[in-house]
Amino acid sequence: MKKIIVCLFLSISLNCFAQQKNEAKQDINEVLEQWHKAAADASFDTYFGLMTEDAIFIGTDPTENWDLASFKAFSKPYFDKGKAWSFSTLERNIFTQSKSNLAWFDELLDTQMGICRGSGILEKTNTGWKVKHYVLSIAIPNENVKETTALKKTFDSDLMEKLRAQ
Repeated sequence: MKKIIVCLFLSISLNCFAQQKNEAKQDINEVLEQWHKAAADASFDTYFGLMTEDAIFIGTDPTENWDLASFKAFSKPYFDKGKAWSFSTLERNIFTQSKSNLAWFDELLDTQMGICRGSGILEKTNTGWKVKHYVLSIAIPNENVKETTALKKTFDSDLMEKLRAQ
C-alpha cells in the first residue's frame, strides 16, 4: 500500500511540475510575441517595459552591444518615427528549469533583413517575465559564407585591429 501511495504522489508531483513548466513556456512565448509586436507598433514604453533594468541587447553589427540606456538612445529615433522594426516568429524553442527565475530561448525570425536568429535570456520578475539578454544575428546559409566573409573582410580587419589596440 505504501508503494502505491508513493507512486501516486510521485506521479502527481511530476504532472504538476510539467504543467508549471508548460505554463511558464506559454507565458514566455506571449512576452516575446508582445515584445516583437511593440517594436512593430513603435510602442517605445511597451517594448522597453518588457526588458529588465540591466538588459543587454546585442545587434547584428559587431559594434552593437548595448546596455538598456544605450539601446533606448539608439532606438528612440526609430520609435519616434512610428516605425521601429518588424520581426515575426517562424520558429521558437524555449527552455526552463524548475524553481528557476531564468529561462532561455532561440528563435528564427522573418525580418526586413531576411531570416534572422534571435536568442536570449528572460528573467521572471515581480511583474512577470522580462527580456534580460538578447542577441540578434543575420542567418547566413553555409553556401554563402565565403562571399559574405569576403564582403565584410575590410570592416572586420579594421575592427579587429582597433579592438586589439585597446
